[in-house]
Amino acid sequence: MKRIITAALVFGVMTANTVSVQAADNRVMLPIANAMGDNNAQYRLGTSVKFYFGKQATPPVLEKIATDKTSLKTNAFGKTNEKACNWVFLSDMLQLQKRAKELGANAVINIVSNYDNVENSSETEFECHVGAIMAGVAFKGDFVRIAD
Repeated sequence: MKRIITAALVFGVMTANTVSVQAADNRVMLPIANAMGDNNAQYRLGTSVKFYFGKQATPPVLEKIATDKTSLKTNAFGKTNEKACNWVFLSDMLQLQKRAKELGANAVINIVSNYDNVENSSETEFECHVGAIMAGVAFKGDFVRIAD
């Protein structure tokens, strides 16, 4: 009986460690250029709304309309971190595009990663959080009308 209890305790500890590893939240920084080249992103986003990350130079801003956020997740099971993150990156970008069109904006500027409301500004990389089954990307940006 004592062996069964010991075995059950060992199994419980091992299972608890496995569950905590599966729930891990790993922060990765990935190239924006690669994400824009994956999943047919350039084509799917088109050219009607322009996107500017971090402190990238923009044409003159004619009107600032709003600031808004995205925060989406996708299934990461069986995918590489890059594949899962690039997919959710595109989902967030499509959400920014849709919101821009709703507001009458032709650009989203000052786009920063904003996971858990912690801003991370970069012109070349975006932040993604990956666990065993989910990947998430969050952005914050200013919706504006810029000169053509």
